[in-house]
Amino acid sequence: MREMLNYLATALPEETSAGARMLALQCALRMNNSAQVRLPHGVVRSLRIEPARDSWRELIEAGLLRPLPPDRAVAVQMLDAGLLTQYPARPDRLRAADWALRGTCLARTSTPLLQLAALSFVVRTARGSNHGVAEMDLVARECGVPAAVLPPLLEQLVIAGVLSGR
Repeated sequence: MREMLNYLATALPEETSAGARMLALQCALRMNNSAQVRLPHGVVRSLRIEPARDSWRELIEAGLLRPLPPDRAVAVQMLDAGLLTQYPARPDRLRAADWALRGTCLARTSTPLLQLAALSFVVRTARGSNHGVAEMDLVARECGVPAAVLPPLLEQLVIAGVLSGR
């Protein structure tokens, strides 16, 4: 998960919104071997990105994906060939996508930026990864915000019970 967040931080323009970054993460983790993604509408709704249409437009304009004819789900073709070289294999990526979606839903955070920050902090402070230390500059880059924005976000996540303040 950390590697995919880092890759997307590099691949997407700095001004990409947190909502678009959350969609890009789900797409990157759920794409098949042909770089195609079918996201059920429920997955998109679970991300609570309003309006999702604007986030999709950002990703299209950034050249990360293009829409495919819709079916019973949102269908897109990923255009960044580098995403296909990311590890782990698809079954592991699908588990990571599910974990990320459930984690952000359980966090009950109100905005995509808080969701993305929570996800980035949690994967960087998991047990066994640098003893719970998050690299603030990397988290800021993954969230697409200046590092100065992170302390208030961190405080909100502690207040919400997503992270521990110890």
